[in-house]
Amino acid sequence: MAHTQRVLIIFPTYNERENIEKIVHAVLPLDPRINVLVVDDNSPDGTGQLADKLSQAESSVHVLHREKKEGLGQAYIAGFRWAIEHGYDYIMQMDADFSHGPEYIRDFLREIKEYDVVIGSRYISGVNVINWPMTRLLLSYYANVYTRIVTGLPLRDATGGFKCWRREVLEAISLDKVNSSGYSFQIEMSLRAAQHGYSFKEIPIVFVDRMAGKSKMSKKIVREAIWMVWWLRLKAIFGKLN
Repeated sequence: MAHTQRVLIIFPTYNERENIEKIVHAVLPLDPRINVLVVDDNSPDGTGQLADKLSQAESSVHVLHREKKEGLGQAYIAGFRWAIEHGYDYIMQMDADFSHGPEYIRDFLREIKEYDVVIGSRYISGVNVINWPMTRLLLSYYANVYTRIVTGLPLRDATGGFKCWRREVLEAISLDKVNSSGYSFQIEMSLRAAQHGYSFKEIPIVFVDRMAGKSKMSKKIVREAIWMVWWLRLKAIFGKLN
């Protein structure tokens, strides 16, 4: 009998009580293989407790509680470790605020059969972002141009956070050496995967700014991304990125 590929969608959360139940109920019916992992950074608004209730009611929902907010990157690293430990084959990362549309999940699961990493791209077919102010849109677009030039990554949207990984890619990456967060976490993970020779596929998505809750974007995250791409590039040149 052929092995049925197990799928895990990771939602990192901090104050996402308004969204978490809705997004979980939106993704689970899409494919019977899907499980959900909520990685909550001790949200003051009770997101973690609500996730626990969802988990008690639905066996395909799991919750990982972290003691404090340590950034998006470390939340995903914790989720990736959990996914590997529990034997999932395809691991998706996705925002809980509906900026990443559940309607694209089937596209990811189709493409991941042929590629090692699938990325939902806002810029592969024009510019597909809704509800962002022009300043943020231009910052994001040119950050990706800058990243492509500096790192050599053949991606139109290296900073995008809607991704699907084969488990073996995450197993090959030294997760304990990944220290980035925000934009630069997405870049670092893709660059580390590229250094191992894994294949990428970008699929077009429309990114819609969050429907509820508060954005986690900050100037610190942007500044980190600006200098981090040079650090990553130098590490890659000298063979220190694995």
